[in-house]
Amino acid sequence: MSKKNSTFKDYIELCKPRITFFCIIMTAGGVVLAPGNITLLSFIMTLIGTAFSVSSANTFNMIYERESDKLMKRTRYRPIAMGRVKVMNALIFATVLGISSIFILSYFVNILTAILSFAAIACYSLVYTPLKSKTPLALVIGAFPGAMPPLLGWTAVNNQVDLAGLALFGVLFAWQMPHFIAIAIYHKDDYAKANIKVVPAVRGDRVAKTQAFFWSIALILISFLLVPLKVGGLVYFIIAIGLGTWFLRLSILGLKKEMMPNWPRKFFLASLVYLPVLVFALVIDRFVWILINN
Repeated sequence: MSKKNSTFKDYIELCKPRITFFCIIMTAGGVVLAPGNITLLSFIMTLIGTAFSVSSANTFNMIYERESDKLMKRTRYRPIAMGRVKVMNALIFATVLGISSIFILSYFVNILTAILSFAAIACYSLVYTPLKSKTPLALVIGAFPGAMPPLLGWTAVNNQVDLAGLALFGVLFAWQMPHFIAIAIYHKDDYAKANIKVVPAVRGDRVAKTQAFFWSIALILISFLLVPLKVGGLVYFIIAIGLGTWFLRLSILGLKKEMMPNWPRKFFLASLVYLPVLVFALVIDRFVWILINN
């Protein structure tokens, strides 16, 4: 492999492509579900702006955590931690991505979406990331920028933050809590080595699993709110009930004294199934509604 290709791959890795792709899908979902119309160009630029925004925040995160990344098995091979990308080069890369995101969203979409993108980058990079080594509450702070993608899609269409858009935001916000708590339990020792304060390492697995249970309830209740807010209809509601029941049952299994084998990983994987299926149900429900009314 050539040095040029290796360097290109390193910069792609700084963006955390899987997370970025996931956020693009969530933004696209917000666009599809929002009432109103959007041009194809604005839609494409919304997705590009989101990708640049998420990539910028992720790169800033890797810059800040380059020393702690060396201490964790799951992060020790990251480009900056390994010295394959210089800190200054990464800083320039992250800054260019962030500025590009704000410019693209403000010029091709609208100012509100650009402001939300900037707020997400700032919160993730300047608040959440430094707090990770100080308090487990960093997870809650980080969930705010993490929940921004569907709201970016929503505001790209109707240029306002309303209850329905906030409900979509709330679903992704609440979903992140059990999702990342499961990761934290599974990698608890790794986080402790890097001095990253996660709930299971600071307060124990029991407290972490209890929090995951209550956040799961919150997630399900918020997902139901999308029906009276007319984001989802009957098809969505039926699927949401089934998904919610399944996901809540898994969270309850984690509370048992004799935890099911490999519960954190299974619960983590379940969260990866839950959210895409829920969003898919919303989209299908929207198309069913369009077909019925046309």
